[in-house]
Amino acid sequence: MEHALSPGLYIVATPIGNLGDITLRAIEVLGAADVVACEDTRVTGKLLNHLGLKKRMVRYDDYADDASRERLLAAMRERPVALVSDAGTPLISDPGYRLVRAAREEGIAVTSLPGPSAAVLGLTLSGLPNDRFLFAGFLPGKAKAREDVLRELADVPATLVFYETAPRLLDALGAIGSVLPAREVAVARELTKRFEECRHGSPGDIAEHYRAHPPKGEIVLLVGPPVDVPPDAADADGLLREALVTEKPSQAAARVAKATGLDRKALYARALELK
Repeated sequence: MEHALSPGLYIVATPIGNLGDITLRAIEVLGAADVVACEDTRVTGKLLNHLGLKKRMVRYDDYADDASRERLLAAMRERPVALVSDAGTPLISDPGYRLVRAAREEGIAVTSLPGPSAAVLGLTLSGLPNDRFLFAGFLPGKAKAREDVLRELADVPATLVFYETAPRLLDALGAIGSVLPAREVAVARELTKRFEECRHGSPGDIAEHYRAHPPKGEIVLLVGPPVDVPPDAADADGLLREALVTEKPSQAAARVAKATGLDRKALYARALELK
């Protein structure tokens, strides 16, 4: 049964895979909304059909112009407007930030409904520390920018959470192996779907698996926090050998020293031996 909603903007989280994850409150709000703003009317249309709802949908994505945003603002001044993304919680690496900010600046009521989020689900599955985490969206597509971001976040004392696409996963793992070689990594994919999986290990081990088994679907990529306890000599040798594949001994020693806190000069001497 639909209940009347006050005018305003309602941010509605939708399933990331399993349609059974839609909340009762989300169904109620979608049913009572006058307009549903969405990334792709075809995707949202399938969800609404599954719920037995017929609603007027308006496309609102990253390319929406000021006029489109103003039309939605005008609507929500008088009627309830629901905002959804293709999957998960709107605004979390999805469109909606400018719309919510504009609504708040104009004094329009904004309500957000809790619901599915791939970032949080990936974190809970990963087995990595979750008392602190930093969600950093998508890594850049270009190699240098990607490594720059990882270096910027290297000293953050928290698990790092990224979104990634299947075609770029190996490049991302390679960058993590280069910049943060001592970190534990987890890859969570196809979340809530039939072929859901979560693999964890070193960046090199995870990359080796996905080179042999090319991934599909949307991915949450997690990187464990800095490790306080330095590795023993055998661990350092392994990191040096991995770095020496692509770098000079001095560069490899500097990288491993930064990752582990071990003495750079000692690592350089050992790198020369291993080389």
